Amino acid sequence: MREIVLINITGEDRPGLTAAITGVLARGGVNILDIGQAVIHDTLSFGILVEIPGTGQASSVLKDLLFTGYELNQQVRFTPVSEDDYCNWVANQGKPRHIVTLLTRKVTAEQLQRVSSITARYGLNIDHIDRLSGRVALDTPAEQGKGCIEFSVRGEPADPQALRAEFLSVAQELNVDIAFQQDSLFRRNRRLAVFDMDSTLIEAEVIDELAKAAGVGEQVSEITERAMRGELDFRASFKERLALLKGLDVKVLDDIGASLRLTEGAETLFAELKRLGYKTAILSGGFTYFAKQLQAKLGIDYVFANELEVVDGKVTGVAIEPIVDAQRKADLLVELARKEGLQMEQTIAVGDGANDLPMLAIAGLGVAFRAKPLVRQSARQAISTLGLDGVLYLLGMRDREGA
Repeated sequence: MREIVLINITGEDRPGLTAAITGVLARGGVNILDIGQAVIHDTLSFGILVEIPGTGQASSVLKDLLFTGYELNQQVRFTPVSEDDYCNWVANQGKPRHIVTLLTRKVTAEQLQRVSSITARYGLNIDHIDRLSGRVALDTPAEQGKGCIEFSVRGEPADPQALRAEFLSVAQELNVDIAFQQDSLFRRNRRLAVFDMDSTLIEAEVIDELAKAAGVGEQVSEITERAMRGELDFRASFKERLALLKGLDVKVLDDIGASLRLTEGAETLFAELKRLGYKTAILSGGFTYFAKQLQAKLGIDYVFANELEVVDGKVTGVAIEPIVDAQRKADLLVELARKEGLQMEQTIAVGDGANDLPMLAIAGLGVAFRAKPLVRQSARQAISTLGLDGVLYLLGMRDREGA
């Protein structure tokens, strides 16, 4: 009569250990039903679920495993598993799976406790926990730290909206980001990433910088802030702000362009996306003049932004149609996906303002980046604590997989 046994092995990791253990099992004609191994700080945790063909054979195999474990200075523990329990376990493998991603400057026990408590409360079972971020030196300054823990969970929450709301509340309380997404074929198979520019790829709203140069900075900044919060229609507010720039010398654009700073993690993100074969695009309500500079610097494939009308070296206060507004961004995302032969599930969109919400909603992965509260609450995913390269963690990439 066959026996099903869960074998747990713990101890100091060393080369050849897995070969030695499976060698014992091989000599006993054992079938492997499941296997998993993890090493944390040179300490091995190794689990193997096996089917041993006969009861008499089982005692011999398990005795040999104990002896081998002793020789290798490993602790070996056996747990019998009934056929009914095994069959129930197999039946559960068809349940939906999701990924919960914790992003933070420094991982704490409280963060993990809060995330795991919420998943349990909504009936989700944690199958795996992985650290995607690299090892961090103990004296790393807090603002330079980068931590990411990924939970693979099984089950379907009864109220996904309530779950997301609770994750968002805890994220704001603990100053972390918590992403919740379906673990599907497309998660690591996306191929098009589009980005807003101002306050997303660069640490500024260019129209505000132009307004400062034109002497109308406070007036324009107030309108910009209200538009990004969703309090004003983007198209109307854009035209209103642009009209205030009438007469600005075009030479000012060069000075502002030279002073613009890339957002934290932008160069890393685009280098990795390019290495992975992604197509990238800027879809911006800002200006083509500055977007083209970013295109050259980051190797971006497509640029769609607003063209400033200039006459006799002066800004006229008018943009050349069509204006890239919220709906235009969403339409361009669909057009680019079609052009590249991709499904929408294979697309990523990243932005910070209310005019980015339509494209964030239709992308396979929509990320509100350092966004206003309304945008954070409306988007499916949000990153506020880390830089733009935090998007790579949502794709399941580990730091060690980078170039």
